[in-house]
Amino acid sequence: MLRYALRRVLLMIPTFVGITFIAFLIMHLAPGDPVELYFHGGLAAGIQGASTERLADIQKAKEAERRRLGLDRPLPVQYAVWFERLVTLDLGESFKDNRPVWDKIRERLPVTITLNLVSIFLTYLIAIPLGIYSSVRAGSWPESLLTTSVFMLYSLPSFWVGTLILIYFCGGDYFLWFPPAGLHSLDYDPSWPLLRQLRDYSWHIAMPVVCETYAAFAALSRYMRSSMLENALQDYVRTARAKGLPERVVILKHILRNSLIPMVTMLADLLPSLIGGSVIIETIFSIPGIGQLGYQAVLARDYPVVLGLFAISSALTLVGILLADLLLAVVDPRISFGRAEQ
Repeated sequence: MLRYALRRVLLMIPTFVGITFIAFLIMHLAPGDPVELYFHGGLAAGIQGASTERLADIQKAKEAERRRLGLDRPLPVQYAVWFERLVTLDLGESFKDNRPVWDKIRERLPVTITLNLVSIFLTYLIAIPLGIYSSVRAGSWPESLLTTSVFMLYSLPSFWVGTLILIYFCGGDYFLWFPPAGLHSLDYDPSWPLLRQLRDYSWHIAMPVVCETYAAFAALSRYMRSSMLENALQDYVRTARAKGLPERVVILKHILRNSLIPMVTMLADLLPSLIGGSVIIETIFSIPGIGQLGYQAVLARDYPVVLGLFAISSALTLVGILLADLLLAVVDPRISFGRAEQ
């Protein structure tokens, strides 16, 4: 397994280079220029009525700014410079405020990780029991009702659900049961007791967590159900039942373990989601996380921030895929990387 993991790590290097290069080209070739946005956003107010000399000065200032940012070089050269800095874990400085990209990510990272860890925990906590129940009670009217409800949840877009929550439960037009934005109350004080701080924080993230969780557990529960039903028809399950094992042991020890394989493969998406955050949810509820940072950076054509977030997400995706493959050998003893290497 060690040799397999080492070979996969070596293959990840050219994959990562190719992914980041394509993303770099797409970002730079997309419509919009950070220098133009910077100038026309305020520095060149009244430019339409400016004199010829004034226009010439503005154009010279734009060219000087492009040289300072390195945007006057060919794209392959720009990528080489950016990747060289990336290898040294230097993501550069933001075009928007000249702050180091790492600093902007670090200050928002705890928020995004907290939201996603809670969402992932609740997703698996709900999805696995639901999948087990649906497979055991397949065909019954409670299972049919549950299946219909789950499909309805999965079909609801998160931005629509988030908007409805703001309108109905966050003081929009009806009830003010939850705060509409932010992570803390207006009268928040760091000197509050820990329990009060946790209660206030949980109150603020409750609705964003609901929006991030409902569709995920709906989908995972369906995967779990299908996997359970498929494994229930296997010969080893019939053999276990023929030996007189209790049904609970057959389900939990024999069917469930093999049914967890699809759940493990989905772990590949968990690492990048911890860092990438949810752009839609964080924007709707004004959560100062990584998703909101990326959204604002795209609007401002802040290349270093966008590419820094993309590079981190890409690396974590590749690592997540590798970890998922290795964990498959733990869940499924039939998988042996040692035989594949021979």
